Amino acid sequence: MEFEFEFDLENPLPTSDALFLIETDHMPSKSFLEETDLHVAVRRETISLVLHFSQNSDPFSSYLAVNYLDRFISTQSTLEGKPWILRLLAISCVSLALKMRKKEFSVTDIQNDGGIIFDSHTIERMELLILGALKWRMRSISPFSFIHFFISLFKFKDQPSRQALKNRATEIILKAQNDIKLLEFKPSIISASALLCAAHEWFPLQFSSFRNEICSCSYVNKNSLLNCYNLMQEIAMDGYESVLDMGSSSFTPVNVLDLQCSSTSSSTVFADHKQ
Repeated sequence: MEFEFEFDLENPLPTSDALFLIETDHMPSKSFLEETDLHVAVRRETISLVLHFSQNSDPFSSYLAVNYLDRFISTQSTLEGKPWILRLLAISCVSLALKMRKKEFSVTDIQNDGGIIFDSHTIERMELLILGALKWRMRSISPFSFIHFFISLFKFKDQPSRQALKNRATEIILKAQNDIKLLEFKPSIISASALLCAAHEWFPLQFSSFRNEICSCSYVNKNSLLNCYNLMQEIAMDGYESVLDMGSSSFTPVNVLDLQCSSTSSSTVFADHKQ
């Protein structure tokens, strides 16, 4: 099974309007967030397998494979089964992602860890099952798809600063994917939140301006952005030394969005920006 064109996570569709219009079609079902601890454990285990089988590929292929995994799992009424099923599922998601990214690989080489070896026919059957569950929507709309759109709002005068912000936001998005709580947010909201986290770290003096630009965007729900930002900042700061910490003892890595509230509640952070 082959796909005709190479898939670029940053440019899945030609226009931004189209991205915002259909992004929810590329999210796991909402019911998945209400599942039991068993589903959470199965997801964690299968993601670990995906990362293992894709360790020799680029991180974007791994990200795409996990996206397929989450969307597929969310369509299944039960996930109980033998360990080999999860292994086959992980291998098939990785295989599909690598094919979409037009990466050279061998299904035999992917399975070089001494575990069960699945033949290409078995893997292809699972791929078809995944494709059917995902309705063949393999050009996933992800947070990476919106980075260029949101960065363009910031009007950087120099390319190095723009690239630094993009690189850090990309790191945060990749790191945050494993957190199941983020699955409730649209890819565009995750993208905007990651850029704000990166701006907080690298461009603290311009942070308010960046925040206002994103909040003024008609596509962005301010409450959703606040909730996602708070969660992503915790993820971003875990094990990461902010430039604010390194550059000035007068700054601490607190939630800058909450600082805008002063004594008001977090729900009023974007009160100045109409929905």
